[in-house]
Amino acid sequence: MTIIRRFLIGVLLFSNTVDICFAEKFLVKEIHFEGLKRISTNTALLSIPIHVGSVTTDEDISKAIRNLFSTKKFEHVRILRNENSLIVQVKECPIIASVVFFGNKIIKEETLKNHFDLNGIRVGEFLNCSNIFNAKKDLEDFYYSIGKFNIKIETILTPIECNRVNLKLIFSEGATAKLQKINIIGNHMFTANKLLSFFQLKDKLPWWDIINNRKYQKQKLINDLDTLRRFYFNQGYACFNVDYTHVSLTPDKNGIFVTLKITEGLRYTLTDIKINCNIANFSTELEHLAKKNLPLLTKELYNGDKVFKIESDIRNLLYQKGFPYPQIIIKKVVNDADKTIELHINVDVRNKLYVRYILFEGNNFTKDSVLRREICQMENSLFKRNLVDQGQKRLNRLGYFQDVKIKIRPVSNSMDQVDIIYNVKECNTGSLNASIGFGSESGISFQFNIHQDNWLGTGNLLSFNGAKNDYQTYTELSVIDPYLTANGISLGGKVFYNDFYADNADLSDYNLRSFGMNTMFGFLAGDNHSFKVNLDYIHNDLSNMQPQVAMWRYLKGFGINSKIISTSHLKNDFDISANDFFVSIGWVFNNLNRGYFPSSGTNTNLIGKITMPGSNNQYYKVIFDFYRYISLNENNDWILKGHTQMGYSNGFDDKDVPFYDNFHVGGANSVRGFRVNTIGPKAVYYKCNSNNTYYSECQISKSNDAVGGNAMAIATTELIIPTTPFLNERQNNTIRTSLFVDSGTVWDSKWKNTNTTLEAKIPDYSNPKNIRVSGGIALQWISPLGPLTFSYAKPIKKYDGDKVEPFQFNIGKTW
Repeated sequence: MTIIRRFLIGVLLFSNTVDICFAEKFLVKEIHFEGLKRISTNTALLSIPIHVGSVTTDEDISKAIRNLFSTKKFEHVRILRNENSLIVQVKECPIIASVVFFGNKIIKEETLKNHFDLNGIRVGEFLNCSNIFNAKKDLEDFYYSIGKFNIKIETILTPIECNRVNLKLIFSEGATAKLQKINIIGNHMFTANKLLSFFQLKDKLPWWDIINNRKYQKQKLINDLDTLRRFYFNQGYACFNVDYTHVSLTPDKNGIFVTLKITEGLRYTLTDIKINCNIANFSTELEHLAKKNLPLLTKELYNGDKVFKIESDIRNLLYQKGFPYPQIIIKKVVNDADKTIELHINVDVRNKLYVRYILFEGNNFTKDSVLRREICQMENSLFKRNLVDQGQKRLNRLGYFQDVKIKIRPVSNSMDQVDIIYNVKECNTGSLNASIGFGSESGISFQFNIHQDNWLGTGNLLSFNGAKNDYQTYTELSVIDPYLTANGISLGGKVFYNDFYADNADLSDYNLRSFGMNTMFGFLAGDNHSFKVNLDYIHNDLSNMQPQVAMWRYLKGFGINSKIISTSHLKNDFDISANDFFVSIGWVFNNLNRGYFPSSGTNTNLIGKITMPGSNNQYYKVIFDFYRYISLNENNDWILKGHTQMGYSNGFDDKDVPFYDNFHVGGANSVRGFRVNTIGPKAVYYKCNSNNTYYSECQISKSNDAVGGNAMAIATTELIIPTTPFLNERQNNTIRTSLFVDSGTVWDSKWKNTNTTLEAKIPDYSNPKNIRVSGGIALQWISPLGPLTFSYAKPIKKYDGDKVEPFQFNIGKTW
């Protein structure tokens, strides 16, 4: 009926807008247009098959009318003849002056504008009702797919001056239909409850389940059917089939019933795999690859996941051999008599492809050479998909881009060549700011920072930092060229100055003024491995030291005897200077999928440093740092993160590790919920007077001033959760939320309790088992001022002298 109705309407419309009064052929000498306002006469003439001087028939007139209507710029067309002249009377379609939306909650206005724009409905265009109808139909189909069957979209056209209209669309979305019942017919081996437990769609929920809901979504149903097939295939039911799916609505369209008819079939055992490849030399190699898991498979039932892995292994091998688009067809040869299956795999490798050019798009700031040096696939060589993907990972890992996409474009007039295009979306890799702020760990702070990871698009790092707060004045200038040579040798260096007041930082009393310089050489060892060698010179000036037990062990190495030989010791005004030369070697393994906010991969750092001959101090230090990210779902918004850090240092040649280079634990970058650096051994001060000759004669007193230790261990487990319900997609790429449990400790392996310390009730600071534990929630924001980290944590396990700080924030790196 709908087709007939539309046909009749078309006939009536045509009869009302067209007059055909020409029975014979005639020569056209003039063509006049009436009603044109925005469209020029020349443009209109180009749309019709008639021109001055041509012999015209009735068929030509009809075709001219159809052509004018097909431009979608006219709502009325009439052609009249005056002797040898044609008069074309038209009425132009109105121009769209504005497009506004009301009542849309599910679909954002920006998305709606893009959708209507793709359908030719935008401000300044001619109004076309058929385009509006099609756009509305697509939107209604989308709403139906998410269970909103009561959707109504009303179109209001308001004419205004100059043949223009305002277009308004009013959405009445209605409620989402809820599942009343999911019926499964044909299940004999498994109960319906067992099968429905794998579904995302739920027709009933326990009272305690506040996360799930009974709302219907078509895509969820499609995913659930795939899950059902996978379950049966993995149980050996190789011929399982979903016969049909029936979805019915209640009269008010707010309830929905889903019925699935399935055929379970029999359970089969896989007995053999046979491969037929259109390149004979490959058949044997592919069959060997497929059968490497066959002994395991023949002892078990048919397993769909393992069959899929066989296909994936074959496809990956062909990728590496330069066949990126193989056609793989798996046929199951079923023997119902003994319930066995043979897999017949037909492989058409298709054309071997070669890469002509590798191109880059979107890098308006970063130079092509910086991107090209990260690409593993070479031009004018065999196409290898694994190398192309590896280049994408390396570009993502740079941290210069929000996103990197790959396009493979066939070369015209060539059957075996393609161009590889890496499309990048650049992000801000630098900052320039001067600020006055307040930090929970530093008090009032003044900061000046210039930092650019991609200086002038060259890939070089340039950084200048200056900071002053309650306990520190610090400046640093550093430069790194990650590709000094084409084979990946990097060179960097820095100079720094530091003035540190430990007493204001909850540490034992001393002042440290230091300056120094560093030179770094880096070497690549494969795609994910690198080595670094650092040469450092550091000058340290110590003053205002209030002697305490751990500090005095270090002072002995400078020849300061434990006998009090000067009143300056009592006044704590003697100075010590040290010049140290270090060499350090580091190894880095990094296969994180992104430089910012990674969702999978590992980052491992192992570095050891030791003082060189000629240094005043003699000690070594080793640090191991490990991060692991595991994505828990396909959207990569549920991520499990593990972090472990361990460190150890020790002196040699009868010298101790400098107390100012001890490990410290606590704060936003280690164990959250505890004030920075306050976990672990505390200062045990000597309380001397003029009657004391030796420090051993002085009284001692415990304190809450942290001194750190020469050994440290930290472990963190973190669940990164989506922030999507509260943010749009763009914001979600710059904010990350997590739940965490932190644990850690630091100890002094050289500490020895004496009768004096025991009488003063000093704890055993050499005990590594005094582990602190905290748990809480954290949020990190890549703000215009830099990465900001906010956390709230409550200590779960703490010890006497620990200082608690539940809320913390700082500027630091992303996780």
